[in-house]
Amino acid sequence: MTAQNTLNPLIRKAREEGWAEWIATPNDERAVLDGCRIETTRGPDDAVIVTRAQYVRDFFEKFLRLSKGQWAGKPFTLFDWQWHDIVVPLFGWVRPDGTRRFRLGYLSTAKKNFKSTFGSGLALYLLVADGEQGAEVYGAASDRLQASIIFNESANMVRASKKLSAILIVRDSTKHIAHPKTNSYYRAISADAHRNEGLNASAVLFDELHAQPTRKLWDTLRYAGAVRRQPLQLSFTTAGFDRESICREQYDYAQGVLTGTVPDTSFFPFIREATADDDWTDPQTWAKANPSLGLTVKSEDIANELEEARRSPAKENSFRRYRLNQWTQQADRFLPMEAWDACVGTTNPADLEGKPCFGGLDLSSTRDVSAFVLVFPDAETTTTNYDVLSFFWVPEANCEAREARDRVSYRVWAKDGLVTLTPGEAVDYDVIRRDIKALGERFNIRDIAVDRWNATQLMGQLAGDGFDIVPFGQGYASMSAPTKALEMFILGGQIRHGGNPMLRWMCDNLAVEHDAADNIKPSKKVSTERIDGMVALIMAIGRATANPDISSSYDEHGLVFV
Repeated sequence: MTAQNTLNPLIRKAREEGWAEWIATPNDERAVLDGCRIETTRGPDDAVIVTRAQYVRDFFEKFLRLSKGQWAGKPFTLFDWQWHDIVVPLFGWVRPDGTRRFRLGYLSTAKKNFKSTFGSGLALYLLVADGEQGAEVYGAASDRLQASIIFNESANMVRASKKLSAILIVRDSTKHIAHPKTNSYYRAISADAHRNEGLNASAVLFDELHAQPTRKLWDTLRYAGAVRRQPLQLSFTTAGFDRESICREQYDYAQGVLTGTVPDTSFFPFIREATADDDWTDPQTWAKANPSLGLTVKSEDIANELEEARRSPAKENSFRRYRLNQWTQQADRFLPMEAWDACVGTTNPADLEGKPCFGGLDLSSTRDVSAFVLVFPDAETTTTNYDVLSFFWVPEANCEAREARDRVSYRVWAKDGLVTLTPGEAVDYDVIRRDIKALGERFNIRDIAVDRWNATQLMGQLAGDGFDIVPFGQGYASMSAPTKALEMFILGGQIRHGGNPMLRWMCDNLAVEHDAADNIKPSKKVSTERIDGMVALIMAIGRATANPDISSSYDEHGLVFV
């Protein structure tokens, strides 16, 4: 007898019992053949009741109260999609021995679809109502702050429930909720604080798995429930960008389980996302990634963010990840060139003499381009504008080979006064020092931000020349805020760069990298060609916007320089 012949009567029986609609994938069919089923009963009106899943829904509605937004103080009533697509299959399916079918799961939607809130309620259910003596439930995240999100909402739910607060003890300082009667507890742990192994987890809930810096915490917890009767490990996450991460590994595995190419009946996949072929501007596409559209997610909010994303490649990346749940590349093109070209302005260097300005110096490699950019805040108008002067140095020797590599003509730019060719095969730092000293005599340079790498000697020399030198890191902490500020100024028409073609070429090359918190920084690794002038510009913007003596619309937009 073929497998299909065996399966057909089982499916007919499932229809009679009212649960055939949850046999939706090849792995569901494999599970049926293995003897798995969804337990059902009939209610007074002959309605089908999925008994084990209904127990979860009853717990949410009877014991849990929401604490935020328009639902604050109201019972936690599951949305239809949460009930039908998650709770029923996840808790309704059982194995022949009566335990849960699923052991591992990947649940992914766009932001603001109640993932963390649902996880908070689920953590409490698994703590007190899952029938597990000595339960150990862990809420795992990338850092302490993220780990606190699910915990804090769980703690609020406990305090809002007379029945739960009577049996549970909340310890906010240690992010711990104890159930003394069953010797059980729920605890929040994070990748940046966790040091222990040897845990005996009955359930693990990973919040925003895409933000895990490494797979270490995942690997520690993956088999922490090996001796449990029906351990459960779930990941709640939005799409990421790192194709080598544990999150991408789980995403790919979940897709394989959905299609049936990965034969795993114990893995629960739930993914709501827009595909690469979808029109990202179409509201119907938004609904694919946002099952709570119209409930916790407003179409008008997405529409507003769409308009910003249309104008900014960097914001398009974020829009696709957070609103459409699409995996993106780590780096993306940064600025639309039409916006850059619209900011040419009519800057006259002679008009800027004596005005306060801030410098950014990127020395790069001694064999490549070095750049110095001055930024002049003009706070005389309602919105602060920024005049930009840029200066470049390139080694003269082998200039022809360097032009062939970079596909630009440094010698033509040198004739036009846009770049200084220094003698020899390596850029001459003495020439750079001489030229900056001369600029200091013309302009009121308040301070100069310098990349600390390979610049120690020149930094000391410039400081000896009377300049205020500020070491400036190249990581996310230092670069994200001024990079975002530059984008805002360009899109807002607040930059006047004078149309320098060398700086324009570097702007066209510029790509930025993102981290899990949506911080950004320029990436010399993935940018198409030289971007040294743009790095120097961003550092100068950082100093200009950080200076308390210069008023800036930067602060009005809520950006914080670090």
